[in-house]
Amino acid sequence: MEQYVLDLQEIDETQLTVVGGKGAHLGALSRIAGIGVPDGFCVTTEAFRRIVTQAPSIEELLDRLSRSNPDDREAIRTLSAHIRRTIEGITVPDDLAAAITGALTRHGEQTAYAVRSSATAEDLPTASFAGQQDTYLNVIGPAAILRHVSRCWASLFTERAVTYRQRNGIDHRTVHMAVVVQRMVFPHAAGILFTADPVTGNRKVATVDAGFGLGEALVSGLVNPDVFKVRDGEVVAKTIAAKQRAVHALPTGGTQETAVDAQRQEQPSLTDAQAVRLVHLGRRIEAHFGRPQDIEWCFVDDGFQIVQSRPITTLFPLPESGDQDHHVYVSVGHQQMMTDPMKPLGLSMWKLTAMAPMTEAGGRLFVDATRALATPASRAGLMDLVGRGDPLTRDALETVLDRDDFVPLLPDPGPGPSGSPADRAPAPIETDPAIVTRLIERSQASLAALRRDIGTKTGPALFDFLLEAFEEHKRVLSDPLSLQAIMAGMEATWWLNDNLHEWLGEKNAADTLTLSAPGNVTSEMGLALLDVADVIRPHPEVVAFLQDVEDDGFLDELAKLAGGIEARDAIETYLDRYGMRCAGEIDITRPRWRERPGTLVPAILDNVRNFAPGAARRRFEQGRQEAWKKEQDVLTRLRALPEGESKADETKRMIDRVRTFIGYREYPKYGIVSRYFVYKEALLEEAGRLARAGVLREKEDIYYLTFQELHDVVRSSNPVDDQLIRQRKDAFQSYHALTPPRVLTSDGETLNGAYRRDDVPDGALVGLPVSGGTIEGRARVVLDMAQADLEAGDILVTAYTDPSWSPLFVGIAGLVTEVGGLMTHGAVIAREYGLPAVVGVDQATRLIRDGQRIRVHGTDGYIEILP
Repeated sequence: MEQYVLDLQEIDETQLTVVGGKGAHLGALSRIAGIGVPDGFCVTTEAFRRIVTQAPSIEELLDRLSRSNPDDREAIRTLSAHIRRTIEGITVPDDLAAAITGALTRHGEQTAYAVRSSATAEDLPTASFAGQQDTYLNVIGPAAILRHVSRCWASLFTERAVTYRQRNGIDHRTVHMAVVVQRMVFPHAAGILFTADPVTGNRKVATVDAGFGLGEALVSGLVNPDVFKVRDGEVVAKTIAAKQRAVHALPTGGTQETAVDAQRQEQPSLTDAQAVRLVHLGRRIEAHFGRPQDIEWCFVDDGFQIVQSRPITTLFPLPESGDQDHHVYVSVGHQQMMTDPMKPLGLSMWKLTAMAPMTEAGGRLFVDATRALATPASRAGLMDLVGRGDPLTRDALETVLDRDDFVPLLPDPGPGPSGSPADRAPAPIETDPAIVTRLIERSQASLAALRRDIGTKTGPALFDFLLEAFEEHKRVLSDPLSLQAIMAGMEATWWLNDNLHEWLGEKNAADTLTLSAPGNVTSEMGLALLDVADVIRPHPEVVAFLQDVEDDGFLDELAKLAGGIEARDAIETYLDRYGMRCAGEIDITRPRWRERPGTLVPAILDNVRNFAPGAARRRFEQGRQEAWKKEQDVLTRLRALPEGESKADETKRMIDRVRTFIGYREYPKYGIVSRYFVYKEALLEEAGRLARAGVLREKEDIYYLTFQELHDVVRSSNPVDDQLIRQRKDAFQSYHALTPPRVLTSDGETLNGAYRRDDVPDGALVGLPVSGGTIEGRARVVLDMAQADLEAGDILVTAYTDPSWSPLFVGIAGLVTEVGGLMTHGAVIAREYGLPAVVGVDQATRLIRDGQRIRVHGTDGYIEILP
């Protein structure tokens, strides 16, 4: 027999599919000692299913709704309204109505109730669905309650709920509605308690929003709340609002908005002691559910009644530290130009091959900087290094360090290594191009040995081999000569910028002096795609074919066309050298260009359309000439200064040094990614064997296991838990909604820093100047390289650029990114190509609209949006 009604005391959080998110949480709350929850019951999802089957037309309407375009608001509005009317028009069957009215008899027929929707996709750890379905307050009498239960069922299809599900990728047919019916409480005050600060993310600070009367006044935005910030049992900040309106229950049912007496408007709705007591209750609820909570409460008769608790889904997760000490974490993604979430295999592989210990949170990697910040010397070294690369990260760290008690300074250690970046700086080397040649040969030899040896390894032997290969990987990365070469180029850049600004008033002079520096594998990658376009351009049949490419099997088809063999061979040659690259390439699970060559087609077609033959050679030579002219200019001007000959001689030495070594800055990343593709191909081969043996459902499931977990699967041959894979996939999907901070503390506080500048025009967007010059043009906001459609003179605006974006750089006039630093890949290549560029522009892809005209001030670090 179907169970249509359950009392709250019969429910716990395991019954989500039966009573929905709200019902499950209320049932759990009612079981926590000392937590008051209004008495009531839940009409289960079985009742909803029974109702929906009464109208066969609903299935057809749901089909149409599922096929509708999420952006077609009018179609969604019409279909959802039709479904709601259909559900509300269904007569509740007698046995179902009797079950509901029977529950009312037990709890009091003439008592006032709150009738509240409780969907199965609601109050989840990854999607709260807050406010998406309906609640009705102060409902009196069986007939009214049955009517409002029907309205709650129908509210599963409010336009906002339908849109929310579509945006979160939730199938409408998989969601069902339960209804909570609770005794109504008539509070003196009500509001919301967040057990973690919803703005800063700080888990140690709770926020209480409070107002007079029912909480509807706050939820609907009718009044500004009183706000109490509570930490460690004490109100540390509060704001008392002028509360002119309140919502109260009517004797005959329903609610009404009323005016608050003038003398009460600015009185606090809670005392400090009451706010602290409420937070104490909230901490108990938080401990029960194991995560920060968003709690709706009512204050009645000097006691608190809890009417809802859901997870706060917008908080960035905390890394596991294993202790209670304070920790400060710095984002790896902001340094690597990859702020998207990574899958478990990608996270674990990067950690196994990185030079520094890392921890993970929210699908992202962080480095614990606490030790480096703990002593004066190491702190100064780290802050200087970070500040040169990304002033926003430095500002965020300074914000934390300004709180003297969070990372207290310890005395510097005695003689010996202090652990500071400055103390670990590699010794200088001579300016000799042969050093770079030798380093590249070493890297290529190591990669060739990896390719040769890995081919014979399968099963557990493959994983043993990979663990050894990771040590070789780190040895190549930590080669002292390689580090010396990288630092030589960076330090020469800094020297030129600092000294030429002091002596000649030149801002960012190195931007021009490094144009077309030799040996930059990333800038060569962009120019090489221009050469591919030169091969394709003379063959109109090939060009037309590429314009309609929709899958990645197109290379085999090219050979059938006039000029197609030459085009295919040119693309294949390019992929042989650069096919291991892709957007977000530090995540080994991301598809490489060799796996999805169609990703390159839009950039190739842009090059065919926007450039004349020989553009790569001309562009490189133009940059080399501009750099030479700049060199002659600054040397001539320096010689005219006091002590000019010595200044010019030292500057010439630094120019030679920067042009010798700055190109090599990009090679180690190329080597890493080349090795990663070899690892990936071997792991996918192994995954194919596991899938054929039934150990995996599909080979790409390995992406949702860590390297160690995959190693264990190969050794045991035990089938992988499908539920674990689904949970990992859901978690990965949820991480996309989170914005990773530059700095994260163990208290949960997220910090992104700010530019402390007053030298920019009003309304300008401020960022970090990384490549000089000023350019005006059309903004093209591009979030996926494969969707780029660029014309000559366009300015690329995007979230971040890693080396895989450099093929687009040859066709643009300027660059704006949300993430980046002075020496990150996008900045280096922008300087190589002479593109004015400003990076680290907060929310650039939201504040700049695609197609707007903008002016990029690459020397001064700001963007103007033009009329």
